[in-house]
Formats: sequence, C-alpha cells, structure tokens
Amino acid sequence: MQHWGMGPLTREGRDTLWLLLALAWSLAPHLSRLPLWCSVGTVLALLWRAGLAWRDAPLPPRWVLFISLAGAVGLTLSTHQSLFGRDAGITLVTVLAALKTLELRARRDAFVITCLGFFLAFTQFLYSQSIVMALLMLLAAWALLSSLVLSQRPLGRPSIGSALKASGISLLWGLPLMLALYVFFPRLGPLWSLPTDAGSKTGLSDRLKLGHVSELALDDSIAMRVRFDGVVPRPNQMYFRGPVLTWFDGQTWSARTLPFRAQLSMEAGPAIQAQGPGLSYQVTLEPTRLRSLPLLDGTLVARPTPPATQPDMRRWGLDWETGRPVGERIQVSAQAWLDARDTTVEGLTRQTPYLQLPAGFNPRTLAWARTQRALPSLAQADARTVSLALLQHIRTEKFAYTLAPEDDAPGPDGLPERHLIDRFWLDRRTGFCEHFATAYVVVMRAMGVPARVVTGFQGAELNTVDGQYVVRNSDAHAWAEFWQEGEGWVRVDPTAAVAPDRIERSGGPRLGQGGLAGVLGEGQARWWRTWQAYIDAGNHRWNVWVLQYAREQQLGLLQNWGVDAHNWADLLRICAMIFAAVSLSGLAWLWWQRPRPTRGPWDHTMWQLHRSLVSLGLTAPEGCPAPAPALAWARRVRETSANTLPKELSHFLQVQLSALDALRYAAPGEQTVPPLREAQRLVKQIRQHIQTHRRTRTAPPRQP
Repeated sequence: MQHWGMGPLTREGRDTLWLLLALAWSLAPHLSRLPLWCSVGTVLALLWRAGLAWRDAPLPPRWVLFISLAGAVGLTLSTHQSLFGRDAGITLVTVLAALKTLELRARRDAFVITCLGFFLAFTQFLYSQSIVMALLMLLAAWALLSSLVLSQRPLGRPSIGSALKASGISLLWGLPLMLALYVFFPRLGPLWSLPTDAGSKTGLSDRLKLGHVSELALDDSIAMRVRFDGVVPRPNQMYFRGPVLTWFDGQTWSARTLPFRAQLSMEAGPAIQAQGPGLSYQVTLEPTRLRSLPLLDGTLVARPTPPATQPDMRRWGLDWETGRPVGERIQVSAQAWLDARDTTVEGLTRQTPYLQLPAGFNPRTLAWARTQRALPSLAQADARTVSLALLQHIRTEKFAYTLAPEDDAPGPDGLPERHLIDRFWLDRRTGFCEHFATAYVVVMRAMGVPARVVTGFQGAELNTVDGQYVVRNSDAHAWAEFWQEGEGWVRVDPTAAVAPDRIERSGGPRLGQGGLAGVLGEGQARWWRTWQAYIDAGNHRWNVWVLQYAREQQLGLLQNWGVDAHNWADLLRICAMIFAAVSLSGLAWLWWQRPRPTRGPWDHTMWQLHRSLVSLGLTAPEGCPAPAPALAWARRVRETSANTLPKELSHFLQVQLSALDALRYAAPGEQTVPPLREAQRLVKQIRQHIQTHRRTRTAPPRQP
C-alpha cells in the first residue's frame, strides 16, 4: 500500500491507525460535553499520533508527555474545581487516553488504550441511553475488539476484515449470555433507568416568569406519551394538569405549599364526584424536576402501571403529586372524567391566597379592573359573568397571540419593565399563553373573584405507527381557573379567545415548528413527519422494554414464563444455574471440537498388525510413531532371540513384513492387485499365524 510516494504503510502503522479510529469513535460523543481545551487537545493529540503512524516517525520524548499531563490535570482542577466526580473524571480519562496514544509502542500499550476506549464507550451512557447511542457504542466495541484481535496476531499481515469477522463472531457468541444476564440478573436498583442528571427533563416548573412557556414552545423534545383505551378525547379536551400557581410577587408566579400537603403521604385527598363519561389511559412520563404529575385534567384514579409499584402517588383535588421529584421515566395507568370539577370547600382562609396581589405592581391594570367591576352590568355579577366579560374584551380589543413576546425589552425609561401585566394588558396586547392566563388571573382577583394559574400541556399529536399520542414540551401551556360558588373551580383558557386554533389543533405541523420540517415543502415535510413517527415509536419501545426493565418488570416477566422467583436470592440461583449450564455446554463443545487424528485404511491395517505383534510379547520399535512401519517391525523380529519366537515363525514374520513394506511404498501401477487389498491379506495371514502360535503355546502337553 503506497501513500504519498513514501513507501508502503507498515503493519504497525496500519494497526495503529485502526486503533486510533476506534478510540476516536468511542469518545466522539463526549467532545461536545468536554471543556474546549480538552476537546481541542484530544483531537490534536490523535491527529499527531496518526501522522506519526502514517510516516512511521519516532514518538515524542517522555518529557513532553509529562508536561502535557501536568498541564491537563491543572486545567481539569481549574475547570471543574475538583479531580473527582463524573465530569472531571471523564475529562481526565479522555486526556489520559489521548496522551497514551503518544507512547504507543508495544502490544501492552495497545491493550491499555483498548481498555480506556471501552471505558469511554461505557461512560457515554451516563449522559444518554438512547437506542442511537447504544448502536454507536456497539460499533465502537466491535472496532475496539477487532483492534485487540490484531494485537494478538503478531505474525504476518492479517487483514482488518478478518479481525472484524473474528471479533463479530465473538460478539455473537456472547449475545445469548448477555441476554440471559439482562433478563435474570437481579436489579439492585434502577440500573437501567436514565440517570437523574442525564435524561431529558420536561420543561414544566413550579415557578413561572413571563416568557418561560414561550421558550418551551421551541423545544420539540417529548414530554410524555399517552395511549387511550377506547374513547379518545377531543383536542380541546386534552389538558394535562401540572403545577397550580397561586402566589404572585409582581414578576414570578409560584406554587403555594399548603399545610395539608405535609399529610399527602397519609391522605388520599378530598373526594370528588365523577361526572360525565370516563375514559382510561396509560401515560409514559419523561423525567421531571417536579413532584407534580401532569395527568389528564379530571383524573381521579391513577397508579403505577403493574408490575411497577413506584412512585407513591397521591391526589389532592385534581392535582397529583409524588413524595419526591421523579428522576426517571415512569408509566402510569389512570382513569379520568373530563367533566369532573374540584368542588372542595376550602374556607375563607384557603381562598385568601387566590385573591392575593402584590402591592406596587401593575397599578393601571388594577385601576382598569376596578373601573370595569363598577359598571352596572358587572357590579353584582357572579364569577362566571365576570369571566365571560373578560373573554369578550380579549376577543374585541385586538389582542394577538405570538411566540416572541419580548418580555425582556426595557421600559420607556430604559430600565427593566416592572409592570409586565400593565404593558401586556393595556399597551402591547400581544403575548403567549402565559401572558393571557396570568393577566386574566390578575384582573379577576382585582375584581374580587378568586382565581389561579394552572400550567401543564395542552394538545397531543397522534403517532400513526404505534397509536400513541405524543405530547412535546412545545405543547406546554398555561390556563386559568376561577371559583364559582356552587360549582367549584371552573377551567377557562383565555388563549382560546384569541387563538382558538392553538387549542383545537391535533396532529399535523405543530405551532412554531422549527428544524428540518419547518423549511421543507409540504410533501417533504409529510415524509419527514412519517420518518419521525417511526423514530419516536422505536424510541418508546426501547425506553419501555430496555431502560425501564426494573425489578418489578423482571419478576413479572419471569412469573409469566412460569419461573417462581420472588426476590434477589431466587434470581441469583437462576443465574448460577445459567452459568453452570453455559460452562458445561462450553466444555462439551470443546471436547467435541478437540483435535482428532485422522485414520485412513492403511492406518487401520497397520494398527491391527501393531496390536497382534505386541500380543506376542514384542516391544514396539523405538524412534517410530505408532503404528511403526512394517520394515521396522521386521528388524525388531530379527533382533529378537530365538528363545522368544520359534525360528519358523520368526522367518515367516520377516518375509511377510518385508513384503508388506514393499506393498506400502510400491509405485503406482507396479501391482496388478491393489496394494491395500494385498496388504490386508498379508496382515490377515500374520494374525492367523500369531493366533495359532499362541494356542499351541498355551495348550497342555499330551500324556504319554
């Protein structure tokens, strides 16, 4: 192989380049997460070593590596403020792997680099456990194994293809054992769930600042998947209820931790009468930072999907919470009644927070609300009438729905705007869903009507591949609820008054959709959405069947197979039995594949001769592999004393053995009878004479 006119690439150079490629593949996904100095330094070190291998040039001196290592340790300490932990540890391992390639001289160094490559491939799953990452790291493991195979074949110039074939066969041989361990090995914790600091988080929060939800509208990642059993609600009924926000400090809305929530783990929450038709559904929730579970509004019954028993879920009113934030993907089976309404009488002290407004904020909006309340048509009106009047005001006063509300724009004095509700409600009148919901609640409270902000998701997109409805972070939404005497909390969505298509849509292009689908034509965008549906369906199956395979799913699966396993001790016994069966099968296979000497017809004939001559008391000729040639046996017979063999028998054996040797090495065509057949006849005569001699020797003497 010629390269750049410099002569053929050596075997060592080729193997080194292949190892560098495998190492680069295993650490490539880390480069975007590593500090800039580490990513740049790693790439430069690998390119430097590749250039040395290409030119077959000498390696750099050791002092260069020592200085580089000391500098890398110092930069790691400066960047991460520690040499321990996940990020700092991966940074150091990446640097060590890159520097180790610059002293790659012997097979031992190649083995160390291969081990570091395997470790870097494993650490990828600390950040992502997607099916794409699993496939990428499987390819990296295959490449690293092939490099290990090449290092164990020092002679000749074995091709990379042969090494890939050998390592691929090894991976296939290990696949059954890997699957057995995956199914039966005890789960000592959520080993296969997403790390709490790794997987995607839903964008909901228990605090809301204007502009937060509009930022989520550009996030197309999946927040949850829903499968309905039977009846599917209409798009304008798909409200997935998340955190309820009560307190407002003029800038930020936050959830109020009520005293009764301290008893959440011991109480089932107030009873709510189910109204209207009910429906059943299952939801798969992505990891979240909250205890609040965004379930379909009106959900009265919910539990972890069997056989899972965690997390512990409790309901208060229509709100569902867990004892602690859910840091892993969970599945919930639930029943909802869409007409159910929270009619819990909370008392005056409990309603007081729902009338709270901060002093010194949004004075123009508050004055406008008092003026409207004083109108004859609203002075004595109930909460529902006041709400309808506000919605009519939104429809008729040229309010507009936008994804770019510019809440961070300075006010007229050049300072950050203090009265955000004033600017939206009376000046700009353009905003996102949280602007309409929060302004509505502020005005309702100013008019003496208890109200609160509810955040969550609204709408879903049907995945036609697996029949599930996909809810994305771009579906994040905010709406409001007001208290109506005799009815309880009534949901109202001010956004629907100005942008009804935002509430009624289902499937098709999503509002504000960006990325590739946003710039393609209609036909190409449809193709892209179909492809994305297949990807989403595949990711969901991967998440459910692989990443969520925890202890409960494991025991339930084994019980379905008829395996009586109740705890980790039973699983360990099953694993021990599997190991024993695999070990015995391996030993049996090795015995079956043991080298066996091949015996042809001549060998069989000569072995018959060998056993017959040994039965006479003759020792096998020395220096000859068994069975010895006929001529060697003839010399042994001639050297044997007359006391051992009769003279006639000795002479007969010598003649026959010489004739047998002549047949064994006769040239083709010299015999009219096939040599093997004639040899078999001679051996048969020899065996008959030996048997006659033995009978004569053992016969009793005749009586005189």
